[in-house]
Amino acid sequence: MSMLYPINSTSRRAVSLNGLWGFRTDPKSEGLACGWQHGLPAPDSIPVPASFADFYTDKETREYCGDFWYQTEVFVPEEWQGKRVSVRFGCATHLATVYCNGVEITSHEGGFLPFTADITEAAHFGRENRIVVRMNNELSETRLPCGATTVLPSGRKIAKPYFDFYNYSGLQRNVFLTAEPRESITGYSVRHTLLGADAEVAYEVQTNGEHAVTVELADEAGNVVAQAAGRTGVLTVRDAKLWKVRDAYLYTIRIRIADGERVIDEYAEPIGIRTVEVRGRQILLNGEPVYLKGFGKHEDSDIVGRGFNIGVMKRDFELMKWIGANCFRTSHYPYSEEIYQMADREGILIIDEVQAVGCFESLMNFAEASSGKRTAFFAKETTPQLLAHHLHSIEEMIERDKNHACVIAWSLLNEPDTTDPSAKPYFEAVFAKAREFDPQKRPRTFALLMNSKPGVCQCHQYADFLSLNRYYGWYLLGGAEIELGEAAFRSEMDAWQEAVPDKPLIFTEYGADTDAAYDKLPSTMWSESYQIEYLEMCHRVFDSYPGIVGELVWNFADFQTTEGIMRVGGNKKGIFTRQRQPKRAAFYFKERWESLPLDYKA
Repeated sequence: MSMLYPINSTSRRAVSLNGLWGFRTDPKSEGLACGWQHGLPAPDSIPVPASFADFYTDKETREYCGDFWYQTEVFVPEEWQGKRVSVRFGCATHLATVYCNGVEITSHEGGFLPFTADITEAAHFGRENRIVVRMNNELSETRLPCGATTVLPSGRKIAKPYFDFYNYSGLQRNVFLTAEPRESITGYSVRHTLLGADAEVAYEVQTNGEHAVTVELADEAGNVVAQAAGRTGVLTVRDAKLWKVRDAYLYTIRIRIADGERVIDEYAEPIGIRTVEVRGRQILLNGEPVYLKGFGKHEDSDIVGRGFNIGVMKRDFELMKWIGANCFRTSHYPYSEEIYQMADREGILIIDEVQAVGCFESLMNFAEASSGKRTAFFAKETTPQLLAHHLHSIEEMIERDKNHACVIAWSLLNEPDTTDPSAKPYFEAVFAKAREFDPQKRPRTFALLMNSKPGVCQCHQYADFLSLNRYYGWYLLGGAEIELGEAAFRSEMDAWQEAVPDKPLIFTEYGADTDAAYDKLPSTMWSESYQIEYLEMCHRVFDSYPGIVGELVWNFADFQTTEGIMRVGGNKKGIFTRQRQPKRAAFYFKERWESLPLDYKA
């Protein structure tokens, strides 16, 4: 299946299907037997892309867990006869089956990556066609992200996530109707080598036919600077302009399949020339050390939930530039493709994370991990099913994102239980798959939770650099005991420096919940003053260790979580509010990050 982003070209067409779709919940899972694949009875209207939960005023719909359905009408032009016609979904959370005019087309599991439904044979050309999608958002220990689903005495299902963000669901990303030639480009990859002032871009193109392939590279002015023929080859770029942090230069790669002078298919998109590697205690971009400054984030905003919102995306990037950030992690799932395209243009680094979150059996893992709880999560009978889904998701993520210059590393799990030896073969398989599938052999990592410490963690050796999630001063030894928190933090860092003297460490989470409308003198936990005091303590620790080369604070903005006594309207660790306004800590970070050079600690 091709993961290429839909474009319009001499041979391709892409038409947005965003807008109001029909919507129905199906709490008794009776829709299929009742023929809903042919059309929904009395559907409500719902926006796409968006999560469905926050549009409604009744709690049952907001918390809905189970089967639900979407539908829309699609006109397929007569002139598309002879082409392959598809509906391309940016995602469908978490399990989806697509029907066209009542005919089952395809199914997909995994709610954060794209898939395509080829409707060529089922479509009526020159007429309207009905597209229906049956979806399910239940959580389990064999599906990523992990969790459980319980049934109340009333028969209503409730999602019980093993993760600390809301289980938003629906058609949450862009949907396209596409037309492509029957013989087409199905994928490509690039790999960069720097040779003094020049660069080599090794490429490999996949097609589903036998005709000749040509490839060219054009600069930002449109001038062709390199070209080659064949499905594999090398584009040599003289005086190459490199893609750099906050200084992005993008070439355009253009791939063609031709029969003599006739173009059969053409695909083009921007790429940046850059290299990334880990060497000793440094993360190197284009051979130069880079200190990571930025955020863990979420795709989360008012009303549309996890739905892609182009306006929110623009605001987020402007705030990251304003504050002096250069990096973020796609916690805890691959984000919308448009966000990577923006990061490519803006020169912002991304640690790309697969949706492997919740591999720690707990409804409050953020608190219980600090207590040292162990769950032997990978010793379950269901682990082989989970691993198969995990490996497939890694393949899909890397296939989708492998050519983005902004992606500098793969994060393969977030806060898994690594305290039991059963985790080791699981990690071996996951890390091997990422190395095998990535043409650029980017560094691989995973985010270690609080109970994964030196002498306890069974799996840190698989990571090319360590990503630590630590909350000394918040979940552990906070408030009046913060000086004890700092001492405990330094004690653990001393142990890590001894355990991994030859690897970089970064912090992928650290933070303190803060109500933007609350402050105290002297400070108390949840106040804006305490958030800054907490951050100052963490940064004292970071600045003390040369092996710590990155700080991605948790979180960019406040975000929605499952309701409970530990969360007041969601997680409030944001440096910005959910409405993207600064807390006092934002000005503190701006001053710090603008003062730290890109090669800090080099």
